[in-house]
Amino acid sequence: MRALDATLSQIYISPGHNYFGHHGKPAGEDPIVAVESINCVAGSGIEGDRFFDFKPDYKGQITFFSWDDFEAIKADLNVPALSAGAFRRNVLLSGVDWNELVGCRFEIQGVLFEGTGEAKPCYWMNQAIAPGAEEWLKGRGGLRAKILRDGPLSVGPAELKIVESEASPASAGASSPA
Repeated sequence: MRALDATLSQIYISPGHNYFGHHGKPAGEDPIVAVESINCVAGSGIEGDRFFDFKPDYKGQITFFSWDDFEAIKADLNVPALSAGAFRRNVLLSGVDWNELVGCRFEIQGVLFEGTGEAKPCYWMNQAIAPGAEEWLKGRGGLRAKILRDGPLSVGPAELKIVESEASPASAGASSPA
């Protein structure tokens, strides 16, 4: 098991979709709300968030984004007043490369997650953040994940423990008899 010291910088939830399902229509106006903590529910998502119980086995029950990338895009695209909520990701942590966690099981503050894929940026990011944001975010859009064990997450220190990856023997399954 590998552990990373990180800081859970901000947490967001939103009751509705502003971009998801809005192709060809105007963006929605549902607020993104900064909160101090959330309750993660295995197989369902975050209580109070737009993707809670969205559909069975949904791969984006929670989304993570790098606080470090947030700070970098503000400087690179010259948007110093940009809110971290503009990305509409749920949890922002510093000190984590989310691309390394695709296919991994990891734990933060006792809650178990499985990284399912990049939270790929879309053309809406150019409107929500600044022109060029979609291109800038390619490969840095964050991580979509499933929640495997219930629990709360709170802003503050957050050791991230990688408990299993696709390359680990535990996730390879049992070998077949000879």
